[in-house]
Amino acid sequence: MIFTNDKAIYIQMADRLCDEILAGKYKDDDRIPSVREYAVMLEVNANTAVKAYDELSRANIIYNKRGLGYFVTPGAKKQILKERKKEFMKEKLPELFRQMQLLDITIDDVAEAFKSIQNVKS
Repeated sequence: MIFTNDKAIYIQMADRLCDEILAGKYKDDDRIPSVREYAVMLEVNANTAVKAYDELSRANIIYNKRGLGYFVTPGAKKQILKERKKEFMKEKLPELFRQMQLLDITIDDVAEAFKSIQNVKS
């Protein structure tokens, strides 16, 4: 994983695990990699992985079964989607609309571009 400077590494790790849950790699009550496994996989210090897992535990995205490891909390995907949508609407969308206005891009232009992207994926 390539880390950026805009967020702490443990937050980026937590975001990646959330992305994997959203993508369906891990479903409700699935076991996720151990802290050590995830640290090795992403080539980071185990303490950084512990912080990421602690963050996800506090957010009720994952839970720990003592002696068995960490698992995805039932409903985590729905919770992640809710939070990400809220964040997008509050933080990303206003800047997007500002740029659209500056560049004279209409909603119809965006809809047309979206349709063309969808057609390429199909």
